Amino acid sequence: QVQLVETGGGSVQAGGSLRLSCAVSGPTVNIYLMGWFRQAPGKEREGVAAMQFRDGGTYISASVMGRFTISQDKAKNTLYLQMNNLKPDDTGMYYCAAAPPMYPILPFSPNRYGDWGQGTQVIVSS
Repeated sequence: QVQLVETGGGSVQAGGSLRLSCAVSGPTVNIYLMGWFRQAPGKEREGVAAMQFRDGGTYISASVMGRFTISQDKAKNTLYLQMNNLKPDDTGMYYCAAAPPMYPILPFSPNRYGDWGQGTQVIVSS
């Protein structure tokens, strides 16, 4: 089973930046897609970015387009989420997730993903 560990969360003021990391370990041969999700209290889990694990194709949610960037370092087996110009609405628990091959791809559907990290908290104050 794939293990995912997120780090990099914290408290920042609006307009600030954070970079989240997701360390991937275990059998990665069956990973097709990796995604970043967030969940604010009382709200549903929302997909913000995803990346095809092998060829690097990316998907960015309209809610964070132009502010968030997803990337990976294959040598380190680490996925990143660079978050710039943060807003109070970006506050929430951020999760990394991994998905096997399946079509349609549905990169922002939580049900698509089988392995999840424990999450890292992001708080953006105004």
